[in-house]
Amino acid sequence: MKKKIHPNNYRIVVFKDMTSNDTFFCKSTLLTKEKINLNGKEFTLYKMEISSFSHPFYTGQIKYVDATGRIDKFYKKYKKKK
Repeated sequence: MKKKIHPNNYRIVVFKDMTSNDTFFCKSTLLTKEKINLNGKEFTLYKMEISSFSHPFYTGQIKYVDATGRIDKFYKKYKKKK
């Protein structure tokens, strides 16, 4: 690795999934103005809209949406003739 290009000011940051209200700790160089008190200590808070707690791939709630009917259109166009 190259020297003197990597940050060395890592700190514990709380990431909060706003969809599921789950939180997790991780080291990061992220700076935000929001703080949160957990277990009597103050941490930087980063609010996320989606994480592995709420993402459909990780929760097993995958839904396939075909809003414009593209799949049916494809099948109709390339349907094998008998």
